[in-house]
Amino acid sequence: MLEMRFLVDAQLPPALARFIDQQGYEAKAARDVGLREADDNEIWSFAHNGNWIVITKDEDFVQRALQNSTAPQVVWLRIRNSTNSVLLAWFEPLFKHTIRELKNGQRVVELRKLKW
Repeated sequence: MLEMRFLVDAQLPPALARFIDQQGYEAKAARDVGLREADDNEIWSFAHNGNWIVITKDEDFVQRALQNSTAPQVVWLRIRNSTNSVLLAWFEPLFKHTIRELKNGQRVVELRKLKW
């Protein structure tokens, strides 16, 4: 298996990519690779061509991942709009589980915020 690389979708904060980097994995925010204003097709092509795992809140990427076994894996964040600190505090304890699921071959890892 290739080393895991994460592409954080444009609607999510670059701080999420920095957090993942600090955990020892390569991660880039879409805006850091010139995709800030890109549409879903451009982001998906970039992820597919570069073997990136997409972290997103966008259900469209989930559908794409489930339709094609060679498509990029997707981490689907099911959390309402929140501050960066709230998002990171929610995501951090779920990160090890996320890595484990991706290594086990899950096409989509869905992370839900259980309480609003």
